[in-house]
Amino acid sequence: MNLQIDIERWPLRNPFRITGYTFTESEVIVVTLTEGDVRGRGEAAGVYYLGETPHSMLRQLEAIRPRLEGGVTREALQSLLPAGGARNALDCALWDLEARRSGVPAWRIAGLRAPTPLSTTYTVGADTPEAMARTAASYRGAGRLKLKLTGEGDAARVHAVRAARPDAWIGVDANQAYDPESLRAVLPALVAAHVELIEQPVRIGCEHELAGFASPIPLAADESVQGLDDLPNVVGLFDVVNIKLDKCGGLTAALQLVAEIRRLGMKPMVGCMAGTSLAMAPACLAGGGCDLVDLDAPMFLAEDRRPAALYREGTVFCPGGWGVPMPATTSN
Repeated sequence: MNLQIDIERWPLRNPFRITGYTFTESEVIVVTLTEGDVRGRGEAAGVYYLGETPHSMLRQLEAIRPRLEGGVTREALQSLLPAGGARNALDCALWDLEARRSGVPAWRIAGLRAPTPLSTTYTVGADTPEAMARTAASYRGAGRLKLKLTGEGDAARVHAVRAARPDAWIGVDANQAYDPESLRAVLPALVAAHVELIEQPVRIGCEHELAGFASPIPLAADESVQGLDDLPNVVGLFDVVNIKLDKCGGLTAALQLVAEIRRLGMKPMVGCMAGTSLAMAPACLAGGGCDLVDLDAPMFLAEDRRPAALYREGTVFCPGGWGVPMPATTSN
């Protein structure tokens, strides 16, 4: 088996702001595994808030190149690499390679239903209330919106978007911007604007501060849960858990998370880091078993790779190019 690792930069159409970060491009690694004339690919952006970068992921993979090129299974990979972007890119490449080698699509190998368009949230980056309202209004076909908040001036942002889109389901993502006191202070505004989900309100490690916090709006854990080992820490504190393949280390782990989150009485959600449609395709397979889907990252790119995910009427659908029994495309 031959391993190829490439670092790619995909500029965004406009800067994208969340709590503590402003992004201008999506920098990713693409892993390509080749056996004979069959190849499989996987993409990862890594977990930025844990310090992962394309170069750090490349070093992780290069360190085990001999083991990988000697042949590795998805099952063995789970203990060979820790959860994170490097394992995600490699795991997804293995799924793609098996689908192409066997002639069986990845969804069938995984025992899933055939993919269909999924309702996805469309993200509104943190900005002035007026700018966020304009962005929300431009998403005419989207039934679900996710607003990025910063911990300051958020009531005005939410009310402006609600006025612009009285018809939409609205969730908000604080990206760790609050503590219980500031969350309690902003809750009346969120309730008045009919917000239906609050994602990651508190900092990593402060989840226990939500014990006994009676939120009238469901709370979702994102940064607080990287993988299976973190789930016991959020039971009873959160209602929803956001699964990201870059966090948990690939589609293999994501499917395990979907089942375990449900077993623990919470609802699974699938999200993504910045990336192209190559990263969305395996996430869409996981999304078929989730209650909420947030896979709109390619919409923010100046240009996506082909074949591109289709965004229509508030849905996402990946028509091919990954996990299907046909030759991979050679274009970017």
